[in-house]
Amino acid sequence: MANTFALILVILTLVTGVIWVIDKIKWAKKRKKAYADLQAQSAVKLDDKALAKMYPENPIIENARGLFPVIAVVFVLRSFIYEPFQIPSGSMMPTLLVGDFILVEKFSYGIKEPVWQNTLIPTSHPKRGDVAVFKYPEDPRIDYIKRVVGLPGDRIVYKDKHLYLVPACGEAECGDYQALDMSFIGEKDFKHESNTVKVYSEVLGDVEHQLLINPLRREQVQAYYQQQDVATYQYEWVVPEGHYFMMGDNRDNSRDSRYWGFVPERNLVGKAVAKWISFDFDRKESDLLPTWVPSNIRFERIGAIQ
Repeated sequence: MANTFALILVILTLVTGVIWVIDKIKWAKKRKKAYADLQAQSAVKLDDKALAKMYPENPIIENARGLFPVIAVVFVLRSFIYEPFQIPSGSMMPTLLVGDFILVEKFSYGIKEPVWQNTLIPTSHPKRGDVAVFKYPEDPRIDYIKRVVGLPGDRIVYKDKHLYLVPACGEAECGDYQALDMSFIGEKDFKHESNTVKVYSEVLGDVEHQLLINPLRREQVQAYYQQQDVATYQYEWVVPEGHYFMMGDNRDNSRDSRYWGFVPERNLVGKAVAKWISFDFDRKESDLLPTWVPSNIRFERIGAIQ
């Protein structure tokens, strides 16, 4: 769907742009001459509205000429600078909630052409702890958002609801797995969770963020992605070159790299940098408004994403 919209936007920009250029070079001069001839034949001063009625312009050309600057600005902003996204699920709670609207910085991981996402100008690579939007590897038509946990060459273990990591070490001898710093904050009830969950603070790279652990939900180790001839255990992975390991902050309610594997670098869309608005859709049974109408604006959630 995202690629379809990008293709439509490219076509609209090209078509309206071509019409705008031809109008500047040819049709505008012809129109100006016709207006001058009509004015010369008239005994009174004619305004632009009267001249337009006497020499009507093709409505397609007129609309395309007016729309092109707007479409061009939207195309540049959405394709190369920032793109808005809506959070549809609770897999990134408490960092991102259902109803959050975020901005994704498109140039963070390279400037890419908008349709096939081929990198035109390399800029930077994801850092451990980034919240990133990417094309779901099993269906690139779908955009996913998760946190970058593993970089190329990292060894990762997720066992007993704890994350262990050995960063990529190149030719040097790698050390033992180290548990990431995780401290308990408290318990909290969330609308999209069936029972009370525990909130922890975790340090991932240079980023300190919060995550959720559901103590009543068992780990689905049997459903984990199995990496052949590399990992020793079902809950262990080694990130291949050019790929990344992603996990949701809502650790027991997120379908992520633990279940479907790694994200190729070409699938990266951009880095989530800010929440620009947040709507609550929680309704009472007596409320007659449709479910898609917001019940509240959560102004306190507007700001940068950690």
